[in-house]
Amino acid sequence: MAARHKQSQQNSQLNRFFNIVAEDLRMLSALHTREPDADLIQVLREEQFPQGLGLKLTSELGREACDVVADALKMLPNTPDQKALDELAADYASIYLNHRIQASAEESVWIHEENLTYQDSMFQVREWFTRYGMSVPDWRVRPDDHLVFELEFIGLLLSAEVDRERLRETGRFMDEHLLRWLMDFSERVAARCDTPYFASIAMLTGVYCEELRDLIADVLDEPRPSKEEMDERMKPVRTAESVPVSFVPGVGPAV
Repeated sequence: MAARHKQSQQNSQLNRFFNIVAEDLRMLSALHTREPDADLIQVLREEQFPQGLGLKLTSELGREACDVVADALKMLPNTPDQKALDELAADYASIYLNHRIQASAEESVWIHEENLTYQDSMFQVREWFTRYGMSVPDWRVRPDDHLVFELEFIGLLLSAEVDRERLRETGRFMDEHLLRWLMDFSERVAARCDTPYFASIAMLTGVYCEELRDLIADVLDEPRPSKEEMDERMKPVRTAESVPVSFVPGVGPAV
């Protein structure tokens, strides 16, 4: 009885923790949704972002990413003027709208050889969303496999009753989709964008998701699959096309 009670307490604590992580993911998603305005910058400062994140990043890269975000927020004027906000808006557009820096926030562009949007990845992600009751407002404007929605979806998975199977499904989605391209996106944004704000947010998002996946693996005591294993698992299945053969009298099969 005592052992069962202890296990119940542990499960409850774990559930509360991952519910807090879900809030982190919703915040990260919001930071990629639009350019910041003065109100959002004020909220981030008041919450001492990213120090207030539920998941404390422990890797050297994670701690560095947190420091860089904090420094980027300090570099902005106490009351951001229109010039500072315009610079952030222009940088947001160059990343997410006009693709000037060629760092798409859509999975399909990174995963498929053609580097095009609306590929198989989007439909695979949509199947995951449908299974758990999530849909996107308008996939023609922002497709299902956009970073914003993939972060939201992981938050959705972790905001319900989180048991081992739920964690396993979360890890699987991250392996099959988000983590196959996120760090490439983060590193390119950090290297090519114009503002410390978006460079730091991109790196924080990538490192946060990597550490979250490591934590899930530790909780489950199940190792993360390697990149090679994931490439093999997600390799497209090609089916041979049947070619109709016309019968020609007097002609036999060629060998």
